[in-house]
Amino acid sequence: MTQVSHVRATPTEIEFELLGNLARARGTTVESASAQDLYQALALTVRDHLIDRYIRTTKAHYEANPRFVYYLSAEYMLGRQLGQNLLYSGTADVARSALEALGVDPAEVAALDVEPGLGNGGLGRLAACLLDALATSDIPAVGYGIRYDFGIFKQEFRGGAQAERPDDWAYYGNPWEFRAPDDQQHIGFYGSTEPAGGNRAVWTPGETVLGEPSHMLVPGYGTGTVNIIRLWRARSAPESFDLSQFGAGRYGEAVEAMVRSGTISAVLYPDDSTELGRELRLKQQYFLVACSLRDIIRRYRLRNDGWDAFADKVVIQLNDTHPVIAIPELMRILVDEEGLAWEQAWSITRRVFAYTCHTLLPEALETWPVGLLRRLLPRHLEIIYLINHVFLQEVAALYPGDADRLRRLSIIEEGGEQRVRMAHLAVVGSFAVNGVAALHSRLLTETTLRAFAEMMPRQFHNVTNGISPRRFLLVANPGLTRLISARLGGTDWLRDLDRLAELEAAAGDPDFRARWRAVKRRNRQDLAAHALSEAGVSLDPDALCDVMIKRFHEYKRQLLRVLHVIVLYHRIKRGDLTGVVRRSVVFGGKAAPGYHAAKRVMLLANTVAEVVNADPDVAPYLKVAFLPDYNVTRAELIIPAADLSEQISLAGKEASGTSNMKLALNGALTIGTLDGANVEIRDRVGADNFFLFGMDATEAAALRAGPYNPRTYYELDEELRAAIDAVVGGPFACEGADLLVGELLTRDEYLTLADFRAYVDCQDRVAEAWRDQEEWTRRSIRNVARSGFFSSDRTVQDYCRDIWRVEPVPPGRD
Repeated sequence: MTQVSHVRATPTEIEFELLGNLARARGTTVESASAQDLYQALALTVRDHLIDRYIRTTKAHYEANPRFVYYLSAEYMLGRQLGQNLLYSGTADVARSALEALGVDPAEVAALDVEPGLGNGGLGRLAACLLDALATSDIPAVGYGIRYDFGIFKQEFRGGAQAERPDDWAYYGNPWEFRAPDDQQHIGFYGSTEPAGGNRAVWTPGETVLGEPSHMLVPGYGTGTVNIIRLWRARSAPESFDLSQFGAGRYGEAVEAMVRSGTISAVLYPDDSTELGRELRLKQQYFLVACSLRDIIRRYRLRNDGWDAFADKVVIQLNDTHPVIAIPELMRILVDEEGLAWEQAWSITRRVFAYTCHTLLPEALETWPVGLLRRLLPRHLEIIYLINHVFLQEVAALYPGDADRLRRLSIIEEGGEQRVRMAHLAVVGSFAVNGVAALHSRLLTETTLRAFAEMMPRQFHNVTNGISPRRFLLVANPGLTRLISARLGGTDWLRDLDRLAELEAAAGDPDFRARWRAVKRRNRQDLAAHALSEAGVSLDPDALCDVMIKRFHEYKRQLLRVLHVIVLYHRIKRGDLTGVVRRSVVFGGKAAPGYHAAKRVMLLANTVAEVVNADPDVAPYLKVAFLPDYNVTRAELIIPAADLSEQISLAGKEASGTSNMKLALNGALTIGTLDGANVEIRDRVGADNFFLFGMDATEAAALRAGPYNPRTYYELDEELRAAIDAVVGGPFACEGADLLVGELLTRDEYLTLADFRAYVDCQDRVAEAWRDQEEWTRRSIRNVARSGFFSSDRTVQDYCRDIWRVEPVPPGRD
């Protein structure tokens, strides 16, 4: 596999280092070592080769005293670390040789590498891609997050329904992290406040927890830079263990405070369907930002005094609304603890924070009940009210007498239960707000945040998301990486993805097209082996690999994909092969534990898969595999095999999407709506290489606003009616199907039925195109050649230029 060289170690030297780590860290020898011992020792050996680069990076940053980017995110979907770090450290080949010399199977050791359970979906994967690109671009940066004990959850299917079980990802330890228990932060909750003159107050928390940091290395590719991601784990103070209660046999009461503290970092996105769950989520968010701001200030003070330079040295990117409570927290520190005047503190705060909005869905814009904030974070609520008061005075001065505008812009939502609108607080407290795709950014200013965009238009920006070509080509698709590198004369293109444009001419080369198809087929074979092992489904490696991999949500319309599968099933059964080619339909994705509507779609998908796969009439043409526990590791297997990328959300609902970019970069053609980054993908790869269907955002908004009767579509479309009837009383009936269909025929919030016929007809065009393999391969190559724009390196460059105003700081060379 292609790797970048940073070390000149020989296999013998790596073998010596590995044996040393076996002895010193694991207390064993190679003769008695378990596979886990060998994995841990190898990981530590690779980590050692990154530490020297990290030290040089830290020294360069200290000497330069640059402006730092601090990225605050509730989640990071990092993926497995061993393979990437072997490549980035230049030790992949010598480590393989060293293991083989010791009589150890490298594949057996690599299989023990566990994906850190720190993320869930696109938000977390974007954060990981940006950290990779920041290091690769030599940008001084630190990512901050929570070190979850159990992550989101491991997904299983029981009777076709999603079942969640804990993801104890660090059960055997995490060799990639450095713990720092001596650098803990004390974080308060509850309690009361007392005025202290002017706008100052003294907050006396009623409960305190400890935030224990650890960090993991984030190496850049082809550079000496190694940044870090700093993660916080909640701990209780030692005195919270009640020894007298324990001695009296009341063991539960003795450890109650310890357990309560630990729950803060136990699980990513705890279920907020209960009052206690909502409180835990808010606790989690404040814990993240309070620990991180203390650390950011500590880092600032290593080279700087006072507060005059803080906004020149620090920029904090808020990844969605989860970390927005950082705005009143920084104000609390500056005003209450540091004694700054309100005006000076507010000026600093508004020059430090930038906010990325990741949604257009009003229901997804986070709000918190005033009562909950008053109980949990009383001082922060006072600060939020004061921020809102000052801001509304500005609004009133600009728009005198406009009470409706004051209501729409207020951070506090009135009427019924008062709530704090976190997106409003983010906009008011930031110097920049960005959307994550051109369409999304436009709709933010025209709909979701329109009143703010009218008042402060220069504050709004677009930064289209990107993905790491190292993770999703170099690591995930080594066969295609080798083929591209051979054509382009080296691997420099992995740091300059625009060079993929040089592949355009290769689309006309029959020999290159044949090798391209061979790579794709090998990848489909790997996926077929996994599907057989994990789901018991035998996929045809020569069939069209039709992939829909994303978080399950009604607006993403996995239900539309399922309905088309039923249409194909019915056509095959009656001998009508219109639109039918050999096809493997692959699903992957999780639904939030409390999201019952999405889980009903998931159960239906599995029910359809069971019926389709068991039917001998259908088997030669169609198979359906729902692969459980979708994550980065599964993505690295599915994406390289994909031929067709399903991006079929209702136009105007998806912020950006990144699976569309990953699949296009690996040569899959997209079938999709004009939603999110699909718009930009189609513009760049060309309309002839994109299967477009359905309403655009304007048409969808108009239909949703007017009288919409979904039953009309059901009554007028025979194939649609047959598909839905088969779900309720036919072979695909399953638990909850009546609720699912009832909602579809009466409300159909995401216009699934309205777009159904256009989607089915477009899928017929896909089948026709697939029959011409030479032309399909040309289109596949063009997709890759024209996807350079979607590199996370370009995304970071846009942030650096337009929002963060930061410069690279290359470390000294090896």
